[in-house]
Amino acid sequence: MEIKVLGPGCPNCSMMEELVKKAIKELGIEATVEKVSDIKEIMKYTMSTPALVINGKLKHSGKPLPNLEKVKELIRAESH
Repeated sequence: MEIKVLGPGCPNCSMMEELVKKAIKELGIEATVEKVSDIKEIMKYTMSTPALVINGKLKHSGKPLPNLEKVKELIRAESH
């Protein structure tokens, strides 16, 4: 599983990355987490950050941030 956290490096983007890492750990899922801060790369998916891309699919963008349970739900949905 490939997960990308898109954002320029703001506090919310960092928080999203931490949520993703915690969710993966709690779910016991193998995944690579990539932090994407290049604006051209981000714009391939969305204009709103922070954003979450799982296996090439945009799952969340903008605020408010999803909570840990929601992040786990998004990851679980893509792990089948």
